[in-house]
Amino acid sequence: MLNQFSRSELVFGKDAMERLKNARVAVFGIGGVGGYTVEALARSGVGALDLVDDDKVCITNLNRQILATRSTVAKYKVDVARDRILDINPNCQVTTYQTFFMPDTADRFDYVVDAIDTVTGKKEIILRARAAGVPVISSMGAGNKVEASAFKVADIYKTSVCPLARVMRKICRQNGIDHLKVVYSEEKPIRPLEDMAISCRADCVCPPGTARKCTQRRDIPGSTPFAVAAAGMIIAGEVVKDLTAFDRGDR
Repeated sequence: MLNQFSRSELVFGKDAMERLKNARVAVFGIGGVGGYTVEALARSGVGALDLVDDDKVCITNLNRQILATRSTVAKYKVDVARDRILDINPNCQVTTYQTFFMPDTADRFDYVVDAIDTVTGKKEIILRARAAGVPVISSMGAGNKVEASAFKVADIYKTSVCPLARVMRKICRQNGIDHLKVVYSEEKPIRPLEDMAISCRADCVCPPGTARKCTQRRDIPGSTPFAVAAAGMIIAGEVVKDLTAFDRGDR
């Protein structure tokens, strides 16, 4: 019988689609990269999604974030994402957390996606997922990039060029993490223009109640819609293939 996932089933098969339906994936950070990851996972038929983000949609998100529209500005991203997911798949179980930290239910997840942009948060997510025995994939730097085709999947110890990956390699070594799947780019980051007229550094326009204001950030990166979208979609593809144990050679 035809359904909304029939075209996916033609690729992955019935058993794989059933595994996706029964899977629970947590996505930390649903902005530029994570928003596209959530979108693809929902459209792939993942049956339960836990969304973790304490941020609200800002006017400056409209250039790259799939959840950002004029009508969603000042709304919590997790709330916008929940409504969008349920409009795509009403049967998906969506749990939202308006927080920056890892829920205490890490062992309930089948997969964890780290799409946040702070080193301390990434470290916490990776360590807790590892302690719970849950697979995790982590996004490296997508800001200040323009080459969507430059993103690739690798072990953290096989990465190069990316400044965030360099920091995460050190953290993984210090904490005895011998493997971490990441999506990263070897494109050298572009240095953002120093123009206060178009920067949030001095005049943050984030909605009231935003937890981490731009004026408090160490740096305000530039961003493009195609770079973050590419990273997010690649992450979603890896999650789906891992959950279904998909092997192209079997097709």
